[in-house]
Amino acid sequence: MAVILITGGTRSGKSAHAEKRARSLPGQPIYIATAEALDAEMEARIAKHRRRRSTDWIEREVPLDLLQALIETDGGGPRLVDCLTLWLSNMMHAQRDWEHDVMKLAVFLRAQKSPVIFVTNEVGLGIVPDNALARSFRDAAGIMNQIIAAIADEVEFVVAGLPMKLK
Repeated sequence: MAVILITGGTRSGKSAHAEKRARSLPGQPIYIATAEALDAEMEARIAKHRRRRSTDWIEREVPLDLLQALIETDGGGPRLVDCLTLWLSNMMHAQRDWEHDVMKLAVFLRAQKSPVIFVTNEVGLGIVPDNALARSFRDAAGIMNQIIAAIADEVEFVVAGLPMKLK
């Protein structure tokens, strides 16, 4: 079993890289999507991701109950969770205790049988946001990424489509 965290900026190529990694592992890959198509722009993003993937993926749409989806899919092929930052945003919007859920996820991952690849955004590399909500999200994403990176077997940073192994 392996936990792989792939991080990077927006449009860095991290999702395509994660899909390639998942397809290289044995078994039918499972795509666990945390995005919700709440508007036309997000619908277009989701459609673009679907077109890029082959039809051999099993798809699960899981905006909040990520842990349950991982439980239900363990023992099958590799799971690709795209993405942790959208999951975090969904939890914060739903006013869930995101820190508790992230810690539960980190503990739970050590008992998984099938590989899990996480895509996440590195949102703290830019300017300090000018409002409290954006700063809170940026800080939460940084904390979440550190927690998952600490337990991950591998961590990669993707920039300009090029993955760099960090761990």
